[in-house]
Amino acid sequence: MPATLPPSAPPTQRVYTVGFWLMCLSSLLFFMSFNMLLPELPDYLTRLGGEDYKGFIIALFTLTAGISRPFSGKLADTVGRIPVMVFGSLVCFVCGFFYPFAVTVTAFLGLRLLHGFSTGFKPTGTAAFIADIIPLERRGEAMGLLGVAGSVGMAAGPMLGSWLAQRFSLNTLFYCSSGLALLSLVVQGTMTETLPKAQRHPFSWKLLRLESWEEVFEPRVLAPAVVTLLCLFPFGAVLTVVPDQSRFLGLVGENKGLFYTCYTGASLVIRLVAGRASDKYGRVPVLIGSSAIMVASLGLLALAQSAPVFLAGAILLGLGTGLNSPTLYAWTVDLSHPERRGRAVATMYIALEMGIGLGALLAGWVFANKPSHLPYVHLFSVLSVLAGLVYLLIWRRKTVA
Repeated sequence: MPATLPPSAPPTQRVYTVGFWLMCLSSLLFFMSFNMLLPELPDYLTRLGGEDYKGFIIALFTLTAGISRPFSGKLADTVGRIPVMVFGSLVCFVCGFFYPFAVTVTAFLGLRLLHGFSTGFKPTGTAAFIADIIPLERRGEAMGLLGVAGSVGMAAGPMLGSWLAQRFSLNTLFYCSSGLALLSLVVQGTMTETLPKAQRHPFSWKLLRLESWEEVFEPRVLAPAVVTLLCLFPFGAVLTVVPDQSRFLGLVGENKGLFYTCYTGASLVIRLVAGRASDKYGRVPVLIGSSAIMVASLGLLALAQSAPVFLAGAILLGLGTGLNSPTLYAWTVDLSHPERRGRAVATMYIALEMGIGLGALLAGWVFANKPSHLPYVHLFSVLSVLAGLVYLLIWRRKTVA
């Protein structure tokens, strides 16, 4: 039986409300907060003596994010969207503040583990909130615009982070990251809850008890979850090796974050230009096209022997993921039941964290701090996206049949 869809907005109803734009602002600040740390963390961990643990910077972060998804999804469907988001931003604020005190490898990795709870909660509540207020026929566009806000944060964050570290200090960078998370928290305090009152319950520890498998995994959204896992595997791998690959190709100092800027800038542009593509042409056709673009981009990264080729790969990767991400969000919401929307979004995010975490771990193991191993990291990513592409083609064929 197909998922029950929310009624479309009347022609006179404004689609993009103040609440939608406040959510975009909150997401921009949130993504900027933790992305501004990424270019500096590998070198920071090396100075602490943890050079061999670079893969854990992303992997530990995504581990706790993935573990927390079933709980954040259930709480978003019972307590409310905004409390879930507030908790995520609060974790980001606290962890950013304590990085200067993590002066051992164990303390640093422990803090990365805790920091992951932030993305385990905030994006789950955000996606459910947006799905509540946007009609079906504009859902892909809305997820694209939300992605633009996130992309701006992801693009500006690494550049700002490298600049702060170079001009001031790493501690300044950490405190600024914490401050941006606090601003995101303040913005959320101005928004109105969208979960229907009939579904809301006061928080209790009993709500954290998972009594069945369906509270962890929403079977309606299996297809987008599989594609998310396979297509997000490269993201974890790229985040792990890009700081080192940038340095090997001469992108140092304030240029250290240039890859992230090119990547997220391209992602931002394509979301603006093609935000409604999946609304018009369908979710699966857009995902097939975006996967093909990602394969080409990863091929460029594998072959890159110069900064221009490396940055061209970043731009192509941004174009591919800029089409991919909002379409996966919209497809997940399309297939979900309104009363289990938080769980459905959480399921998709569990797949996302698994893909990113596995990509980061494998990249750290394959790379092993040897520049000659970098092409193999990107080729493993190519194989993952190709598997996702094959799955999409088979799924479309079966659906048509």
